[in-house]
Amino acid sequence: MRSSKCKEIKPAERVQSVSEYYFSKKLREVADLRAKGYDVISLGIGGPDRPPQARVVERLCEESRRDDTHSYQPYVGIPELRKAFAEWYATSYGVELDPATEIQPLIGSKEGILHTTLAFVNKGDGVLVPNPGYPTYSSVSRLAEAEIFTYDLTEENGWQPDFEALERLPLERIKLMWVNYPNMPTGARATRETMRRLVDFGHRHGIVICNDNPYSFILNDQPESLLSVEGAKEVCVEMNSLSKSHNMAGWRVGMLASNPKFVEWILRVKSNIDSGMFRPVQLAAVEALGAEREWYAELNAEYAERRKIAEQILEALNCSYDPNQVGLFLWGRIPAKMRDGEQLADLLLYDAQVFVTPGKVFGSNGVRYVRISLCAKRERMQEALQRVKSESIQSIIELFRK
Repeated sequence: MRSSKCKEIKPAERVQSVSEYYFSKKLREVADLRAKGYDVISLGIGGPDRPPQARVVERLCEESRRDDTHSYQPYVGIPELRKAFAEWYATSYGVELDPATEIQPLIGSKEGILHTTLAFVNKGDGVLVPNPGYPTYSSVSRLAEAEIFTYDLTEENGWQPDFEALERLPLERIKLMWVNYPNMPTGARATRETMRRLVDFGHRHGIVICNDNPYSFILNDQPESLLSVEGAKEVCVEMNSLSKSHNMAGWRVGMLASNPKFVEWILRVKSNIDSGMFRPVQLAAVEALGAEREWYAELNAEYAERRKIAEQILEALNCSYDPNQVGLFLWGRIPAKMRDGEQLADLLLYDAQVFVTPGKVFGSNGVRYVRISLCAKRERMQEALQRVKSESIQSIIELFRK
């Protein structure tokens, strides 16, 4: 029997500063609905539903059968993988990287957000986070006990940073700035002018600019790297991933690139938090990075067809969108008379059993938006479209036209 004198145990303050990840909670709700017999179509998560190239899977299986591939691996990754990443950057982005000193493989770029934050940010230091933006930038900053300074991205400004507004912030307190182009959730590409100004901004204020770049190959015929700007390596870190571009989200293979000093500092953190990736996974990633242009073209052809359906879904919901956006999602503005994106997302989930993401998940500037993922088969997206076009849903949408 428990003693009445037991002292209450409380979590660390850093745990109380963050909540459970939105999709972690929402997917439980979707699972509960499915358990009750509802056929929920998920258009909320950016998790590719197709497999990697067959040769990638074959290499994993082949290497896994060996007796000598199951031991601990180097924290810096195997030389073959670092070399493959360097060649990928040279071919895809025109960026030359030293595979020995300027590349650090990661167990997913989400983990790299934590490593990078801990490498540069002390308690109380400022971190610039985009609004709207990936929620992990904020949650990791809170776990590091940093002060978050959000900067606005708006549709009117093409989802580019407002550098005049940035200059008015207490920049002497800020150590790190998160940017993400092609942008998630908005699908905006950074202009060359934006990239040059970001590098200049980092140099002038001593702020590390970290570009999270996992979407540059999806429905985008001009993949770009922030590191292609002159002088960028001196002040920038760029993260990339095979999750979206090579259908390897569950494999947890990512990387970051920067100057040797920054890479070494981040390695100090990483080597005390996680270990090297399973060697067969690294060798399979080498195969993936050697994909021919046809691989990306075929992948994007499928996403292009899905994108057409996603556009029809938004149009049926009386939402507007920018046809020039790129990436794995479609970002749409809700009707003016609707309260917010969550109202529309709830309507679709509970009345049509279609799960889309309300834009408020990504910050206050996303409140009047919803996001549709392209990571569902065309048949399921067509079914979602038919549900949205149903008389019951359209009668509700019509109320917001008046």
